[in-house]
Amino acid sequence: MRLNTVLAAALLALSASAVSAQTIDVPAGTYVADKAHTNLLWTVSHFGLSNYIGRFDEIDAKLALDSKDPAKSKLEVTVDPKSVDTNDGAVGKDFNAEIASEMFFDAAKFSKITFVSKEIKLTGKDTGTVTGDLTFHGVTKPVTLDVKMNAALNPHPMSKKPTVGFSATGTIKRSEFGVTTLVGPVSDDVKLTIETEFVAQ
Repeated sequence: MRLNTVLAAALLALSASAVSAQTIDVPAGTYVADKAHTNLLWTVSHFGLSNYIGRFDEIDAKLALDSKDPAKSKLEVTVDPKSVDTNDGAVGKDFNAEIASEMFFDAAKFSKITFVSKEIKLTGKDTGTVTGDLTFHGVTKPVTLDVKMNAALNPHPMSKKPTVGFSATGTIKRSEFGVTTLVGPVSDDVKLTIETEFVAQ
């Protein structure tokens, strides 16, 4: 029993060491999101009939990358809620405007959605969590995203610049941010799906 305990402790120590030693094979510095390859999708259950998906057209993000110790990196994101895109084709109705209105986002009053990282934890060779302050609809709350680094190219074959690609997911409760219209028929839980590429500046 004692030997098993010692072995387990050793394996945990080795695992923690490997995670903490994770590096990214691109130069450290400031990276910005490539808008052509960045998407933020939000998904809600719609009366239990389907999972309704929307996105935003205007997203700016800056990553202060510490490639030798990625946990020390910093992320800042700004989203324009007026740029919401629901892919709605209904005649005689602007559903994008309805979602941006005071019924939901109230984008005229709350003109920015922001996320500022506070803590990054590495959980594997190419995975981690990013916890930060999300400000949405005038309310700021901590949110944690599960993140996977997909690839790091140095340089990217097209742009000739160092580029890092990430996928991330998370969930928020919209009622906690004061967006309560139709909670029940339309789910309170909002799933976030993020795909992005950051290019060195």
